[in-house]
Amino acid sequence: MSDGPRLWVRVALLVPFTATLAVFFTVPLCIMAALSLSRQSFGRFEWGFTFKNYARFLGDAFYWTVLGDTLWLGLVVTAAALLLGYPVAYHLARTRTRWKPLLLVFVLSPLLVGIVIRCYGWMILLADRGLINSTLVEHGWLARPLPLMYNKLGVGVALVHVFLPFMILSLTGVIKRIDPALLEAGMTLGASPARTFWEVTLPLSLPGILAGSLLVFSLAISSFVVPVLLGGFKVYVLPIIVYEQILSVFDWPFGAANALILLLISLAIIAAYVKATERALRGLA
Repeated sequence: MSDGPRLWVRVALLVPFTATLAVFFTVPLCIMAALSLSRQSFGRFEWGFTFKNYARFLGDAFYWTVLGDTLWLGLVVTAAALLLGYPVAYHLARTRTRWKPLLLVFVLSPLLVGIVIRCYGWMILLADRGLINSTLVEHGWLARPLPLMYNKLGVGVALVHVFLPFMILSLTGVIKRIDPALLEAGMTLGASPARTFWEVTLPLSLPGILAGSLLVFSLAISSFVVPVLLGGFKVYVLPIIVYEQILSVFDWPFGAANALILLLISLAIIAAYVKATERALRGLA
């Protein structure tokens, strides 16, 4: 087959994906960008070109605080998922026990349950009269319930539980591809198991750390259901602000500006993280 027909085959295979991406992602994103530059006055929406919505966001300390809380929550959730998920992923990648399929089922089982149901499960555990507080108070270990819900702690715990499988799965595939001979060579040269991990295993697993971190961070900062149910509108993140502006206040241009600001800032953070990780990987080559 000549290069011409092969090229047309490639184009034909790419057309469905490209068309779907354009219709369901690019076009809505462009509409949102145009909407953020429009104006709304006295309940009337008018197409136009103004940066008033962005100036309103940038000039109000409240929205800066919400943006900071959103990004900080995403970073904390990502770090917690990495610390909890790496040992599990390492065990899944290296173990040869017959219980490995069962452990994999436990890791994947949260993905089989809807996020709302999982949030209600955490509400049963973390509420003032939930399982944890009721047990502690009834046994006399506490005089009053611990504030485990309707705060950043409850939201963070639920987000880690929801997104932990994505981190584990991203890490498992990368760690599994690390040649065991490299670890044996390090230990043969006199390195301790801890040094072998820090200087061989961890650097070689950086691509999995990168993929899992980007996935968890992106999902965490855009999460809406978990902050609403576990935060009870007492923990404000930017997706909640977008929801309120569009569906409660009906200020679509300002809601679109909030969404676009979150998108642009998160993309900038992700790009900086990718660049730093690639630089670290080049240093290992």
